[in-house]
Amino acid sequence: MRRRIAAQLLAFSMALAVALAAGPAPAAAGAPSDTSGSPGSRLYTPEANPGAYRQVVGLLRDGRYADASGVLAMVRTPQAVWFGDQTPAEVERRARAVVRDAARERAVPVIALYNVPGRDCSNYSGGGASTTAEYRAWVDAVARGIGRHDAMVVLEPDSLALLPADCGQDDEQGTKTSARYTEVNHAVVALERLARTKVYLDTGHPGWHSVNSIVPRLIRGGVGEATGFFTNASNYRTEEDSHWYGTLISSCIGHVEDGGAVADCPDQFWPRADAEAWIADNVTTPVSRMKHFVTDTSRNGLGPWSAPAGKYTDAQEWCNPPGRGLGDRPTTATGDPLYDARLWIKIPGESDGLCLRGTAGPQDPERGMVDPAAGAWFPEQALELVRLAQSPLPRR
Repeated sequence: MRRRIAAQLLAFSMALAVALAAGPAPAAAGAPSDTSGSPGSRLYTPEANPGAYRQVVGLLRDGRYADASGVLAMVRTPQAVWFGDQTPAEVERRARAVVRDAARERAVPVIALYNVPGRDCSNYSGGGASTTAEYRAWVDAVARGIGRHDAMVVLEPDSLALLPADCGQDDEQGTKTSARYTEVNHAVVALERLARTKVYLDTGHPGWHSVNSIVPRLIRGGVGEATGFFTNASNYRTEEDSHWYGTLISSCIGHVEDGGAVADCPDQFWPRADAEAWIADNVTTPVSRMKHFVTDTSRNGLGPWSAPAGKYTDAQEWCNPPGRGLGDRPTTATGDPLYDARLWIKIPGESDGLCLRGTAGPQDPERGMVDPAAGAWFPEQALELVRLAQSPLPRR
């Protein structure tokens, strides 16, 4: 039996590897999981990074069947489709292919847009559109591609948590930061007006901005016109912390929309009981009108990494930290009316970039190797995530 299963996995993986080597299919190959049991709530599984299939084939050839099955199960779990850097014509074509493929599977795709000018403050994942006009045209092309199909859009990770003004890339007049808000607002309007698209704005994560800091950015970014916001994208904060952060942000937005002051809102550093009492006494907005949220649980199974004290001048805790595990599996069944879904936004197994942690490099001193470039497949990290997963992955 074991040999037969191994042979089937090897044949399947090698066929996929050959197909991927020939180039991407015109539409992503879906293998969605029924995450909640209710119609229309299944989340879509896109075509995986080709490096994942090459890793699976290599593991099978080495007789490491459990590891191969685990990596294969990971990449066949619903996760986001990322768009960025394509031309308008190309992104329109790709978006249309994804939403149509998802519709055939009766699943909802999660689309992460990552093309805002000056993204990531020109760091590891720098790039994006050159101008506001170029970005508007690109977003409009995405909207045409989605059309009347179902989609959940994670709009520009780091776009609001990491403004040009935050990293010294703006002028005294705040020209680039003002443009960032213009760009995000345009995207919200262009995408949220689609019949079956939900748009979520960036909040960073609960270890970054306080509630009082991020809520004004969300409001200026157009969250009033959006379905809501997302948190913990590509980060490692626990499910409990992310859920609570989302609850506090939604409550604060409701309070402000009712005429309250953002400075009065409790943040994630308040005692939990005090914050809950404040919400009960001050938030009068009906749940049906409050902003919803989603979280990224792709790599937060063991929470954030803490670097050894005093070891690094810049530990880069967010960058390929060692010993992390997959978090909760994606689902729209969260048990909270404000909490739309736990998602795998960041593709688990893809590198965060070259992590030097304040050293001269070129190796990551925590791993003793040169980390792959941002977005490239990282076999060693993929195995860590699978082996240390919070919940065992179903073997495929």
